[in-house]
Amino acid sequence: MNQSRLTTTALTALRVVLGFLFAAHGWQKFNEWTIAGTQASFAKMGVPAAEAAAPAVAVLELAGGVALVLGILTRVVAALLVLDMLGALVLVHASAGVFAAAGGYELVLLLAAASFALALTGPGRLSVDRALFGRSNSRLAVLA
Repeated sequence: MNQSRLTTTALTALRVVLGFLFAAHGWQKFNEWTIAGTQASFAKMGVPAAEAAAPAVAVLELAGGVALVLGILTRVVAALLVLDMLGALVLVHASAGVFAAAGGYELVLLLAAASFALALTGPGRLSVDRALFGRSNSRLAVLA
């Protein structure tokens, strides 16, 4: 795919900022809240299988965020993060309305939409995916 400089810049900015935000949320679950605290919080919010979901979400958000920043397995990671955010929206935030200040879904919906955009478009030219898999004859070119 031939991308303009503006498209490359836009995808790179989206990918890096989104990755940073997800990594920050994953880091928070490990270090500020701790996994035990995140499990308790998830259980209190009614998240099913909170004991397994909390560490899985923390790892996905931290490692997935770093992967997005670097542009590694971008489409796969972004798709998983869409599911993560849709789960948060349905299980926790939808009942609180739109606004994040009231516990609403505005942030998770925006993160889901941005992740969806990256899952569809890929990482852009400035990414590890493109460097490794970007040749048009590569079977893994779909990643780039």
